[in-house]
Amino acid sequence: MNITWHGHSCFSITSGGYTVVLDPYADGAVPGYAPLRLHANEVLCSHAHADHSGRDCVTVTHSVSPFRVTQLPCFHDEVNGAVRGANLIHILEAENLRIAHFGDLGHDLTAEQMRALGRLDCAMLPVGGHYTIAPEQAAALAMALGAALTIPMHYRMEGLDYDVLQPVDRFASLFPGMAIEPANAFTLPTSACGVHVLTLPSRYRA
Repeated sequence: MNITWHGHSCFSITSGGYTVVLDPYADGAVPGYAPLRLHANEVLCSHAHADHSGRDCVTVTHSVSPFRVTQLPCFHDEVNGAVRGANLIHILEAENLRIAHFGDLGHDLTAEQMRALGRLDCAMLPVGGHYTIAPEQAAALAMALGAALTIPMHYRMEGLDYDVLQPVDRFASLFPGMAIEPANAFTLPTSACGVHVLTLPSRYRA
């Protein structure tokens, strides 16, 4: 299973030649990013904000999916969606692997939600705070989930993303064994474990 990070919260996940794009950002929706142009068989969005729902940026060719997809409802804030609305965690299963993309999760999960997530081979967590859970909350969630691999997303980089977001360093500092990958893609299963920060190629910059 191949996983590629396209910046912000956007990932492509491919299994058996079938590709799912998660949370593509619309043109101009995220500061510093070039327009996103992807091809896939399916698009999944955690919520309707433009930085997570740029479906028009993905050319879709429909096919039979090898993935089992489960949506876990949650919220974009700590007051049951009263400020920023609802959010969906997407759980994808294929090849005996289980991956969860947390979208713009904005609160600590309940015990019931944690049970629904179950065992994870990979968790993609927002770590920049302000619009989502804070870096410390994300770190606590990563530890509680115990996923084999945790990929941080939705954080500020130099010249990229919202100024109010924290850089990934604050989250990563809570994991002494954190690794920085030299690429924005990897293949599961992998011998790598723990927290891995992916490196975004320059082509994604405006």
